[in-house]
Amino acid sequence: MKSVSFLFAVTILCLSLVGLTYQAADTDWPEYLGGPDRNHYSPLNQINTTNVGQLTQAWAYSAPDSGQMQVSPIVVKGVLYGVTAAVQAFALDAATGRELWRFGDPLKAWHSTSRGVAYWTDGKGDERILYTVGPWLYALDARTGKPIVGFGEAGRVSLRAGLGAQAAEKSVISNTPGTIFENLIVMPMRLSEGSDAAPGHIQAFDVRTGKLVWVFHTIPHPGEYGYETWPKDAWKNTEVGGANNWAGMAIDRKRGILFVPTGSAAFDFYGGNRKGQNLFANCLLALNARTGKRLWHYQMVHHDVWDRDFPAPPNLVTLRQTGPDGRPRTVDAVAQPTKSGHVLVFDRVTGKPLFPIPEVAVEQSDLPGESTWPTQPQPLKPAPFARQTLTEADLNPYTTDRDSLLTVFRRIKRGYMAPPSKQGTLIFPGFDGGAEWGGAAVDPEGVMYVNANEMAWVLTMIDAPKQDALAHLSAGARLYTLQCASCHGPERKGNPKSGFPSLIDINQRRDRAYVMQVVSQGKGMMPGFTTLKPEEKQALVAFLFGDEKQEMAGVATAKGAQPPQLPYKTTGYNKFLDSKGYPAISPPWGTLNAINLNTGELVWKNTLGEFKELTAKGIPPTGTENYGGPVVTAGGVLFIAATKDEMFRAYDKKTGKLLWETKLPAAGYATPCTYAVGGKQYVVIACGGGKLGTKKGNQFIAFALP
Repeated sequence: MKSVSFLFAVTILCLSLVGLTYQAADTDWPEYLGGPDRNHYSPLNQINTTNVGQLTQAWAYSAPDSGQMQVSPIVVKGVLYGVTAAVQAFALDAATGRELWRFGDPLKAWHSTSRGVAYWTDGKGDERILYTVGPWLYALDARTGKPIVGFGEAGRVSLRAGLGAQAAEKSVISNTPGTIFENLIVMPMRLSEGSDAAPGHIQAFDVRTGKLVWVFHTIPHPGEYGYETWPKDAWKNTEVGGANNWAGMAIDRKRGILFVPTGSAAFDFYGGNRKGQNLFANCLLALNARTGKRLWHYQMVHHDVWDRDFPAPPNLVTLRQTGPDGRPRTVDAVAQPTKSGHVLVFDRVTGKPLFPIPEVAVEQSDLPGESTWPTQPQPLKPAPFARQTLTEADLNPYTTDRDSLLTVFRRIKRGYMAPPSKQGTLIFPGFDGGAEWGGAAVDPEGVMYVNANEMAWVLTMIDAPKQDALAHLSAGARLYTLQCASCHGPERKGNPKSGFPSLIDINQRRDRAYVMQVVSQGKGMMPGFTTLKPEEKQALVAFLFGDEKQEMAGVATAKGAQPPQLPYKTTGYNKFLDSKGYPAISPPWGTLNAINLNTGELVWKNTLGEFKELTAKGIPPTGTENYGGPVVTAGGVLFIAATKDEMFRAYDKKTGKLLWETKLPAAGYATPCTYAVGGKQYVVIACGGGKLGTKKGNQFIAFALP
């Protein structure tokens, strides 16, 4: 122990001699992803490239429930705030992991995972934690965890407040913390992605009272900018919704500019009922944070039918470039990573792209009734951080199913923004990216670090069953066909490879109360069926349990029971896999990338993650699907978990060299946080597992130097 301490002291001395200032004074991680710029960056350097290999576990907190924990905790004044798998908010002593308080009822919060909480203070003793449970935004006393009585009604307000009457009975939740500006909190929302989606308007609430302060209509109302890009009644049409921000936002507090990335309009894969360019779906919006007024926007996908949501908050960066006069200049910029594997970089104030983004002609849909947009943006620089095209030579060289994979590959549509089709369309990078909700880290030098999935998916459209054609079915069977079959399959076999479990013999694995709870409130990433009446839920559960009475037939035809009917549906979210469950395409299947945003050039690229059983056969590490982002520090270290192999890794940010790795108790599908308390730097990762077929976990693990 003495020799380790001596080496550590020598290391600190050496750092001082080369001009680095050792920093371990108390340093918070006060906001989601580290700060309002969402750069996942810390100025701490106690843990650095010379000593990161000495990291050991400092403490562990075991939550009372288990499963996906996508949360990136925040740390304020020595207290760590987070959320459990069952969406219970908690506070811990950040130096020891000792629980200080916990709020929430897990039996009423199975609807969703949460990525964290927001903190607000007036600087005079009023400190609040704001987070969501279902459709409710709560304000809690940061010291006690008790609801703030003067906030809304009994400490909560409805996320449906500014969405209009058409959202009253529709699914509205929030996975991502709101963004604080002065006394406002602006809320992301996750909605249904089907034809029963609520409108995704951006809403700002007063942090003190819960009062709705402003609303920006992402589906414009008459007289508003962008109204003409939709059918004239789209704003009040119950079949048109979405265009929501679910991934979170960034805020330039000095200028009062809020940067809001939005997702696709619903239904995700068919837009015949929303013909037009569809502003402000798939846009990076710059809004006046005080009023919600639009300053500028950029739309990355016109009339989206590919589910190409912006997947993460943008990064606010200051870049060094050469101006038109040939002289060096600095530019305050906003950089947005995308599912397609691109990074869009704009002047933060004017919205002018800093690199070329030409419009290119794309193949048009052959589905009757659909009208895809004739062109789409195709960024030229920075170069994509994920592959953009696949050929037959790119099929998995290690598979034993090459002939069958080749048959599928030759049958389906391919190409940049190839439209959804009945023959099947290759979606690559897949529905989860490219970049995903974990987002990107950026250091002060302007280098972005972003992990990516390189998974191919196949989107296949089919004619939707007419409701009259289901008249012979019982109420429960009808509801299952309309609401559940697209994910769990017509025979209830599910698709575990895509995350949809089998429902066969569910009555032997779960009791009726449990299944009714999941149907009503959802679980994991499945939203609850909030539009169904109690008798309809009973009919659905009775069908799943095999004891539905036929005299209940007809219940599902009651007013409001079915979502609006569209002419097409999908066969589900299907990854392009071989018979053993491995990706049908060649590795890498997961990567970690460093991009110089000043020049647009790639600095380095690494494979991220491995399948040990393939490595044992002599196959080089392939990378795995990954969810959750990186953290980068002034110590020159990049931390990331995210991978299916349940590892937590540290890299040299300059070279991409792996410096340290450790096995977690469950996969860390989350973005870490780092902070210092009492002169010691900690790195914390949520280990919830439960995704991609990995085991569930319930721990938050903190690492530090000995």
